[in-house]
Amino acid sequence: MNADPAVALILDVMMGGVALAMAAAGLRLLRGPTNADRVMALDVLTISAVAEVALLAWRTDVTALLDVAVAVAMVTFMGAVALSWYLERKGEP
Repeated sequence: MNADPAVALILDVMMGGVALAMAAAGLRLLRGPTNADRVMALDVLTISAVAEVALLAWRTDVTALLDVAVAVAMVTFMGAVALSWYLERKGEP
């Protein structure tokens, strides 16, 4: 855990902001009018989760969480590329 309480407070505020972004992306995932909107919302949701894990790793000084964050980010990127390719081939907007 970080010794400086100011850093801990800033990290907590940042984690709250990322949580709000996750909530907005979840709403777009449920309400998105097109499948492309849903794909982008899912991408934003997972990248926000990666950011949340990275901030948690910084807050708790557990560096093993960064390995998890990198792995999830790589899988998310490949999934977003695959879904975008599929939607483009299918002809949906």
